[in-house]
Amino acid sequence: MDYKAARTKMVDNQIRTTDVTSHAVLDAFLTVAREEFVPAALKPLAYIDNDVQLSPGRYLMEPSPLAKLIQLADVAEGDVVLEVGCGTGYASAILSRLGSSVVALESDAALAATATETLARLGYDNVAVVVGDLEQGYAAEAPYDVIFVHGAVEVVPEALFAQLRDGGRLVVVEGYGNASQARLYVKEGGKTSERNVFNTSVKPLPGFRKAREFVF
Repeated sequence: MDYKAARTKMVDNQIRTTDVTSHAVLDAFLTVAREEFVPAALKPLAYIDNDVQLSPGRYLMEPSPLAKLIQLADVAEGDVVLEVGCGTGYASAILSRLGSSVVALESDAALAATATETLARLGYDNVAVVVGDLEQGYAAEAPYDVIFVHGAVEVVPEALFAQLRDGGRLVVVEGYGNASQARLYVKEGGKTSERNVFNTSVKPLPGFRKAREFVF
């Protein structure tokens, strides 16, 4: 299979057509070999316009919403990025081409090991994969200019907002299924504001549930 041709087709037909206009983002998607980040048996499906399953309950996000979310994060050349739920490291590689460095947080040790091996083999030496609780973020390297949450959540924990640098952005999909919204949070003067940007539907990350209230 001609993966380079498939990659170009993905960018032209799936990403450019959905309001992704950033040249830096488009170039990153044209450069990073998506097929290297999916299970071997699924390589021929790496460039389909759908999510690709990495392990039970974990997915590599469909190219179009992934590109739109990364464009929304507006990663600049000197930015330090935290990716929450890096899976096998594909979005980490994309983000690493846009910013200065990426901390790729993963709760599944097997996925983290795969991400570490793949990113090192492909030469993405400005990405550090760490294992930990996704809802807690990774305070050891905070604060971050950008926090990118790779999957849908019900609620964003305060721990993530606390790890944002002043002027920093957090991009996330909140809600599940067709009712979900891509949201941009910006921290200014110690306070965080938010805005809904577009409707989308992506696979959820484990955890990130609201605390249930008892009704008497």
